[in-house]
Amino acid sequence: MCTRYVISSPPAALRALFGYAEQPNFPPRYNVAPTQPIPIVRLDAGKRAFALARWGFVPSWVKDPKTFSLLLNARGESVLDKPAFRNAMRRRRCLVPADGFYEWQAGRAGERRCPYFVRAKSGGPLAFAGLWETWIGPNGEEVDTAAIVTTAANGTLATIHDRMPVIVPPEAFDLWLDCAKIETATAAALIAPAPEGLLEYHEVSTAVNRAANDSAELIVTLPADSAAKPTAAAAATGLSGKEPDDQPSLF
Repeated sequence: MCTRYVISSPPAALRALFGYAEQPNFPPRYNVAPTQPIPIVRLDAGKRAFALARWGFVPSWVKDPKTFSLLLNARGESVLDKPAFRNAMRRRRCLVPADGFYEWQAGRAGERRCPYFVRAKSGGPLAFAGLWETWIGPNGEEVDTAAIVTTAANGTLATIHDRMPVIVPPEAFDLWLDCAKIETATAAALIAPAPEGLLEYHEVSTAVNRAANDSAELIVTLPADSAAKPTAAAAATGLSGKEPDDQPSLF
């Protein structure tokens, strides 16, 4: 599961990695949360293109998004069959640029849930597998929405969580993005845990639980002597030991 992540690489570096022509300029974000606009990369007329979508997938057949539960993640094991995702898996696959993500490890009964920041050992950006969909409202309004595809955790992350985002290597970008030429089954073969040795993680402050907190301090390693007690930042927000305060609705 992935409900918070980080985009901290300079726009030029992401543009070079993903190969889109647009030149968007955006600040680093250290606590990307559900319902917020997120960068995605998709094919447009056969070329990679940068776009913004709201994080929280809404299938096209939903009549009233206010009554529909947001789909932040798409379980890779069921994307070919689940009605909410199967059309997008066939026709609207995308990549979600990221520099890391957060996972929460549950402690013993009564203990706080410990947040961890997960990133590439190389320190470089990652590409999450994603799906996108355009929801069209009764008055013709259009909203692009997206979800991150997840899979079982690899051995590195299994000690903190049982799920992780699907990470697409650069050499497979076209296999995932090209829905016209690449069969769904071929693209689905990319849905697998990340290779061992690709990622590393460390514990961070529970200040990340609050979506309003967004600074580089969130990804700083929590000192060992702070692991058993709330940090000052977490205590100030009143969020120590609580779940992330994900926003519930796009509309």
